[in-house]
Amino acid sequence: METTDQSGAMTGAMVNAAGIVVGGVGALIARRPVPAIYQLALKIILGVYTVWLGLRLTWSSINGSFAQAAKELCIVLLAMMLGKMTGRLCHLQKLSNSVGQYATSVLTAPTAGKRFSEGFVMAAALFCAGPLAVLASVQEGLNGFSPVFLVKAATDGLATYAFCARFGWGVMASAIPVLALEEALIRGVRLLEPLLRDRPWPLIDAINAVDGLLIFCVAMIILELKKIQVADYYPSLLFAPLLAWWL
Repeated sequence: METTDQSGAMTGAMVNAAGIVVGGVGALIARRPVPAIYQLALKIILGVYTVWLGLRLTWSSINGSFAQAAKELCIVLLAMMLGKMTGRLCHLQKLSNSVGQYATSVLTAPTAGKRFSEGFVMAAALFCAGPLAVLASVQEGLNGFSPVFLVKAATDGLATYAFCARFGWGVMASAIPVLALEEALIRGVRLLEPLLRDRPWPLIDAINAVDGLLIFCVAMIILELKKIQVADYYPSLLFAPLLAWWL
């Protein structure tokens, strides 16, 4: 995959932040919940779209002869195995789950004069801890604008719409830390991109292949087909280029 100059262009992080703001504005104007049938339809559309995005990214990153493609696929699977073991040792999923537990406690507790701060902190934690924040940022840092951010913008916007009914416009302010985190991730990965590209099987392709499979795993969660502990697999994104370089 070829990258293009992204200076001055709208980034996926900006799209994500805009989705949060739009969801909040819609909630404050409409002041009524989104019908359940529309929520279900949107979830199915986003899930199917995410499946396609993830598998397309993995498929386009594995190339060459049959033997070479088989070797690359083995590297990807080995990276995911090592990544999962490392993630479990580091308790990455437990850390991610603790954010969800905190959000649940805020949602179930009575609000007493702290609607803005509670809504801001809860939404910022949830939106920053979501796996697509990492996976989409990595893809964009390596390849340019990531359409996965469209999925994250829609899901975060829908969540903001629901949260604003309880916490007001404080939830919309969470767009600021989300934008800051994702922009930092994108720029950090973009700095490493030149070092990963000039190889017989570019190391960037190894990362993309793993990233695509993890995006597919997120789609399974969106569609409620399988609960996968995606956070535990984050180290796979580091193991993939190391294994590709070594092997």
